[in-house]
Amino acid sequence: MQFHHHGYVSGDPRVQPAAGVGLDRPEELPDEVDVLIVGAGPAGMIAAAQLSQFPDVTTRIVDRRDGRLAIGQADGIQARSVETFQAFGFAGRIAEEAYRITEMCFWHPDPADPSRIVRGERPPDDPSGISEFPHLIVNQARVLDYFAEYMASSPSRMVPDYGYEFRGLQRLDDHVDVTLERAGRSRVVRAKYVLGADGARSGVRTAIGCTMEGNSAFHAWGVMDVLAVTDFPDIRLKCAIQSGAGGSILLIPREGGHLFRMYVDLGEVDPDSHHEVRDTTIEQIVARAQAILQPYTLDVRHVAWHSVYEVGHRLTDRFDDVPVEEHVDGRAARTPRVFIAGDACHTHSAKAGQGMNVSMQDGFNLAWKLGYVLTGRSPESLLATYSAERQVVAQNLIDFDKEWSTLMAKTPEELGDPGRLAEFYVRTTEFLFGFMTQYAPSMVVSEPTHQALATGFPVGKRFKSAPVVRVADANPLHLGHQHRADGRWRVYAFADRDASALAAWAERMAVPLAREGVFDVKVVHQQRHADVDIAAVPELFLPRTGPFQLVDYEQVFATHPDDDIFDLRGVDRAGCVVVVRPDQYVAAVLPLDATDELAAFLGQFLLER
Repeated sequence: MQFHHHGYVSGDPRVQPAAGVGLDRPEELPDEVDVLIVGAGPAGMIAAAQLSQFPDVTTRIVDRRDGRLAIGQADGIQARSVETFQAFGFAGRIAEEAYRITEMCFWHPDPADPSRIVRGERPPDDPSGISEFPHLIVNQARVLDYFAEYMASSPSRMVPDYGYEFRGLQRLDDHVDVTLERAGRSRVVRAKYVLGADGARSGVRTAIGCTMEGNSAFHAWGVMDVLAVTDFPDIRLKCAIQSGAGGSILLIPREGGHLFRMYVDLGEVDPDSHHEVRDTTIEQIVARAQAILQPYTLDVRHVAWHSVYEVGHRLTDRFDDVPVEEHVDGRAARTPRVFIAGDACHTHSAKAGQGMNVSMQDGFNLAWKLGYVLTGRSPESLLATYSAERQVVAQNLIDFDKEWSTLMAKTPEELGDPGRLAEFYVRTTEFLFGFMTQYAPSMVVSEPTHQALATGFPVGKRFKSAPVVRVADANPLHLGHQHRADGRWRVYAFADRDASALAAWAERMAVPLAREGVFDVKVVHQQRHADVDIAAVPELFLPRTGPFQLVDYEQVFATHPDDDIFDLRGVDRAGCVVVVRPDQYVAAVLPLDATDELAAFLGQFLLER
């Protein structure tokens, strides 16, 4: 965290100086905005949090609730999301209050007495060490609280506008008129762009004519967050429990040390009367759980929340307001002005813990693109990449969840091999943790022509961090953890052995990469930190900052003595450049001598100003 460069700061350094719209932000929702976000759930809040870093963009987020969410349904935080929280500055704090999953236990019917359950496989939650971040369980409401804190501390001083119900919209050539209702009064807000993050029953989705396609599995589950006394030995471990008596439980311990969640299998439902299962009482859910857990007992003392849901898998035909028939060669024939994200686009079972996580990546993907277009840095054509990128991810999620939820619902006899569920869980860790996403080439993802120069940074996938040492102060840290959600692109220059090619690259790219607020340029040397002469480092990596033009010494790194990033990530010793998008996905890998190619790539999405 950097501060003091504008003068001495005696208060909380996380509170950034107000700027732009944050200098005189009106409390009441204005009649005209640049971006109107409908829905203050995970997708909407992360989008608002990212846009809060663009103080020249007027963004407002409205929600029909009267205030902050008190109890959220989602609770699983995958490692990719924690990685994202790091960019927003609260990964450490939320991890302290969350439950951390380190192992998962699989329970099966006892072969000697199928009416009883016994412990089976017990694999680590991250068997291949795919991430340095943990898998967490924490209520969705707390995630939203942290994003709200980030927004309020941003230059834009953004806060949600509660109590507004979406009633409809009309798209015109250069703006969208959105009708909202509050306390019985209707009003129209004019927005340049609209994001509908308003849930599975999205009014915004309906207004732009998107259709949800998919079906129900006609299988129901009861879910409950409870405080209970039990002799089940793994009550504080994530467990998949299959009973010979019929039915399954997915057990998820919750934050705080006592609360836990149970997804309880209620079995198949009649397609002609399937909605009747929603009348299942909490007493019936508890009784079903007690039967599955035999020979162990479950004495529920308090129910914090419960619900009943049917497994369904649905996906929209598009993520924006441009009809499918108006797309040519994967590109929209006109600029989209209304977008949807999260549950408004994709719905599925909750048992894989993907919903909130994928929804947040939807919002993160779109928000920086809106910021760049509205500040004149990028052409409007950039916005078409949102639907093109995220719909593929959502389809992959639906396909995965169909397989996972089907396996969870199978009886032990149908599974055959008792270890089949555990094997699938271990085999799909990369997807479960949120790291399988790989965006196809576009104006913001280059062709992987030079991928061999950095095999551990696949083009289109998220930037996988690695340990380094900061030269100026000898501090060991993770390179990727320095990537803040400030809307800037990261350009990582990996030096050649004697740094001669690096010096030539820095001289040629000094002007193209000097655009304020667009690029954060860092260098990683092959030597140990004590062997790097910081006085010889090109000025590109020692930028001036603030009104006093102070030198920023925090952009120069060396290899870690125990974990050489060049070896860990397959970086060629001849050096290379890795370009990373504001949402942490690798956009390009290029040789140090390919400066014209780099300039051409940047020119695809950056306008001359």
